Amino acid sequence: MNERQSKLLAAIIDQFIETALPVGSKKLLESGEFICSSATIRNEMGQLEDEGFLEQPHISSGRIPTAIGYRMYVRDFMKPSAREKTVKKRFESLREQYFQRKDQERVYEAVALMARMIPNVAFASVPHKDRVYYMGLANVLKQPEFQSNPLLASDVAELLEKGLSDLLDQVEVDDKVRYYIGDEHILGNIQSCSMMVTEYKVRDQRGVIGVLGPMRMDYAYNTVALDMVADLLRSYS
Repeated sequence: MNERQSKLLAAIIDQFIETALPVGSKKLLESGEFICSSATIRNEMGQLEDEGFLEQPHISSGRIPTAIGYRMYVRDFMKPSAREKTVKKRFESLREQYFQRKDQERVYEAVALMARMIPNVAFASVPHKDRVYYMGLANVLKQPEFQSNPLLASDVAELLEKGLSDLLDQVEVDDKVRYYIGDEHILGNIQSCSMMVTEYKVRDQRGVIGVLGPMRMDYAYNTVALDMVADLLRSYS
């Protein structure tokens, strides 16, 4: 195979990969890569076909690569660096989506873990999204305060479903555990409850994780549990 035939085979395979259509001499000349006549191109393509590198699906069509042609292309002509910019751009986009999904999974799993540790509601805001995961409402509804006051139970459920994200925007949060105990301004209709919050970060994305329950909650136990789960999330940073 001479130099022009090598270049021709590589060009045909590149075009076929892009279009999935048989490649003819006219298309090859339009690319500007070849300074020769259409007849010369056709002759060279015929030679490559005779040698098994190309085939012609129909008499009037252009050529497509054979398995032998692809093998030679991969071995001798392929230039990965020519596609590096395109691949990197696609990779970076998908990589960020991948890590965002993993961040959300970690937060969800952390909330699930804490809800199994405490008899209250565990919650956490989700990086990259304006939403809050919560679990453990059933834990709270079993508490005497809520058994005797269905309206309070309803207010807590409504807060969790509709207003928890807005509530977290109002509170001061840092890497220490902060307590909002029967706070009329913050807790509104559920001021007979308490909330504990602290900050976590995953890949520089800030989030809030906390506990919501009756004012009678075990603050010492919940503080340790909250600190441990928040540290688990921070360890992913």
